[in-house]
Amino acid sequence: MNAMDKNASYNLPIPVRRALRKLGQDIRDARRRRRIPSAILAERASISRTTLVKVEKGDAGVSLGTYATILFVLGLIDRLSTLADVRHDPRGLELEEEHLPRRIRRPKSPQPSKDG
Repeated sequence: MNAMDKNASYNLPIPVRRALRKLGQDIRDARRRRRIPSAILAERASISRTTLVKVEKGDAGVSLGTYATILFVLGLIDRLSTLADVRHDPRGLELEEEHLPRRIRRPKSPQPSKDG
C-alpha cells in the first residue's frame, strides 16, 4: 500500500471504515462457508490473491467493481443492487414528504360547451 492509499483510508469517516471492514469480513465468511479457497475465488473474479486479501480486510482502495465481481462470484450480487434502493431510504422519504403540497384542490369540473 502506498502512502496515498493509506492516507485516503484514514481520511474516511469512521462509520465508512467500519462498514468496509464488515463487508470484507462478510465476504471472507461467505467464501469460507462455500469452502472456496482464496486462490480459486481470486481466479474466478480475475483478480490477484493480494487484491482478495485487501477486499477481505475492507480496503477502501479496491474498486467497487472488484467488490461487485466478488459478490457476483459468491452469488450475492443481488444484494448490492438494493443498497441505495429508494424504498429503503427513510431519510429520503422523510425529505420528500416535507415537499408534498399541504392542500390538494379538487380539479375544476369541465364547463358545458355552449354548442351542446
